[in-house]
Amino acid sequence: MSTTTPTATDFARAWTTWHDAHEADRASEHGFLAITGMHWLQADAERYDDAPGAWSTGDDGPVVELAEGETLEIDGAPVTGTHRFGPLADRSAPTVRWHDGDESIVIEVARRGGSDVIRPRRPSAPLRVGYRGTPAYEPDQAFAVDAHFEPFDAPRAVTVGSVVDGLQHVFEAPGTLTFDLDGPRSLLAFNGRDGGLLVLFIDRTSGVTTYAATRSLEVPAPDASGATRIDFNRATNLPCAYTEHATCPLPPAENRLDVAVEAGERLPA
Repeated sequence: MSTTTPTATDFARAWTTWHDAHEADRASEHGFLAITGMHWLQADAERYDDAPGAWSTGDDGPVVELAEGETLEIDGAPVTGTHRFGPLADRSAPTVRWHDGDESIVIEVARRGGSDVIRPRRPSAPLRVGYRGTPAYEPDQAFAVDAHFEPFDAPRAVTVGSVVDGLQHVFEAPGTLTFDLDGPRSLLAFNGRDGGLLVLFIDRTSGVTTYAATRSLEVPAPDASGATRIDFNRATNLPCAYTEHATCPLPPAENRLDVAVEAGERLPA
C-alpha cells in the first residue's frame, strides 16, 4: 500500500483529533454511558423503574402496554395504549423516546443473541455525568502497520461469546488480515462500517494495562490488491469496559495476539 509517512507531529495531531471525536461520541447524551438498565424481556409483562409501560416479548417480538397518562414516541410518532414492535433483526432497532419532564430519554429496543432487550438511556445518568475521559497510550507510528487482506472463497458466519453468560453473537467474516508486528501475525476480520473491516482482539496487555475481555479496532477497506493499514493506536474499549449494562462480543479464538500492543485506549480510570 503506497502511502506517505506522516511526521510524528502530524501523526499525533491526527490521532488526537480522532480520539477527541471518539470521546465526544462516547459521552454523548444518549451514548452507552447514559444507559441506566438492561432488561431482558420475557413472556410475562413486567414494569421497570427507568421506563414507562409494561414490557414483554414473544414470537411476534416486543410489546409495550402503556397505562393511562403514559406516552412514548416511536419513530417520531406519539404512541399510547399497546404497541407491538414486531420481530426485530439483530443490530437494528426502532427509535423510541420517552419525555420525562424536561429530559428526553432514548429507550433502546433491540435483539441480542436471539433475545429481546430494552436499555433506557438517560442524559443525567451518573456514569455519564461523572465521566472524565479514558486514558490512552501516546500515539506511536510503530503500531501503525501495513497489512494484507486475504478473502475467503465465501464469507463465513462466525459465532463468538459475549460478556453476558450464555449470550452469543454471530458476525460475517470475509477473510483474514496478515501483517508484521514484532513477527508475522494474523487477525480474523469481520465486516465493518462503510465497507471497512472490524477486528476484535486481545494481546499481552489485556488485563494488565488494557481491558481484559476485548479490544476493538476499525480497519480501512482494502484496495483492489488487498492492501490496507492497521493502526493499533486507534484500538478502543467497547461499552463493557465501562458498564455492566452491555452485551459486548468477545474476540474469536484466532485473535489472541502473542505480543504486547502498547497502543490505543487503556483501562478506564
